[in-house]
Amino acid sequence: MPLSLHAAVVPSMLQILGAVGGLVGKAAAHCSERGLPAQTLIQARLAPDMHPFAYQVKSVAVHSAGALAGALAGSFSPDMTTPPDSFAGLSDKVEEARAALAALVPDELERLAGQPVAFTIGEKFRRDFVAEDFLLSFSQPNFYFHATTAYDILRAEGVSIGKVDYLGAMRVVQR
Repeated sequence: MPLSLHAAVVPSMLQILGAVGGLVGKAAAHCSERGLPAQTLIQARLAPDMHPFAYQVKSVAVHSAGALAGALAGSFSPDMTTPPDSFAGLSDKVEEARAALAALVPDELERLAGQPVAFTIGEKFRRDFVAEDFLLSFSQPNFYFHATTAYDILRAEGVSIGKVDYLGAMRVVQR
């Protein structure tokens, strides 16, 4: 049975978005339990030249719901807005992305096969894709990169999380 584009992309993105929402909640609880300012984790980075936790969470939303909207529109540019500066704002960003993905009709994505998608950064950079390659070779790897980086930042900062927190609600057979 061939795997549809929707099946290859959306369920796993929903799973990891749920996990990232859980990470935001664990980060908030960590700060609350230890009397730390929220900005301690919201602005935490793995390295000085990397973006902070808030940017990673925002980018998970951008490379999921934003990328799918871009594929449907035929063009995608990265969201350069400032990430939310609160745990509530980050949670909202994740939930907005989850709602957008959940609302997608599978046939919408299937009709995209072979359609052009331009990735641009202003006037200075452009890459042309077909929709399935844009989603599977660009957005999906970026999505997982930012989700993993968000997880890694929290681990490096001592938040009590493990692999199951990254995996989220897996799609297992119910017995």
